[in-house]
Amino acid sequence: MRDQLEEALKNQEFGYGQAQHINPIDLPKRFYTAVDVARTDDGYVVTLDGKQTRTPGRKLPVIVPAVSIAQAMASEWSAQDKYVDPTTMPMVRLINSAVESGEENVPAFRSEIGKFAGNDLLLYRADTPQELVDDQELHWDGALVTLARHFDVAFQPTIGIIHQPQPASTLTKLDAALEEQGLLSLTALVSITGITGSGLLAIALLHQLLSADQIWTAAHVDEDHQIRLWGADEEAMTRRAKRRVEFDTAVAVVEALRA
Repeated sequence: MRDQLEEALKNQEFGYGQAQHINPIDLPKRFYTAVDVARTDDGYVVTLDGKQTRTPGRKLPVIVPAVSIAQAMASEWSAQDKYVDPTTMPMVRLINSAVESGEENVPAFRSEIGKFAGNDLLLYRADTPQELVDDQELHWDGALVTLARHFDVAFQPTIGIIHQPQPASTLTKLDAALEEQGLLSLTALVSITGITGSGLLAIALLHQLLSADQIWTAAHVDEDHQIRLWGADEEAMTRRAKRRVEFDTAVAVVEALRA
């Protein structure tokens, strides 16, 4: 299933992997003038000069259930200048990835989030230095307590990196928390899980237990500690800014589908 997940997230010629390495000379020229959003019997589509958009790989029609998602995609298409640059189109990339991965990957996506949750960032703690220990407790303990109360589960955090199994009943209930989610929602949640390193934070977002900003802060406790110690590296901060864009895009999808 891990292989299926990685393959799905590579499914992005307008995607996170391949798009990062495109040479500007290889970018396609803008081939359309008018961008619109249209309603169909199955949902909402983006049209380019009246033609419905399709995924770049399998040429599948792109239809979404929420108008706000279609509008975000349309804005990205409209914002393209002389060339179409996938790195500036996070919503288009994310939705194309979902459509190309297919409904058959829904169980694998749900399982992958559950695997992260069972071996989660929030469950493995530092024992030194005390400043980092305090920050982890500040941002992670509250999240675990909130999740535990909401789902009536128990967690077993540990110090260090040696695997600490979580109660089977906890994993079962967390998996159930994802049962009603469809392909687009799970694709967004997988993206959030990968960006944050935490299935628990993704589940907390889905169930409105933590805000997006709380989740982002919790996911970067260790990184922020290193920045305080050694200062910010420009290249690393650029990567972080790009991750934030991808994170916010995935959050927007989850919230649109929840609404």
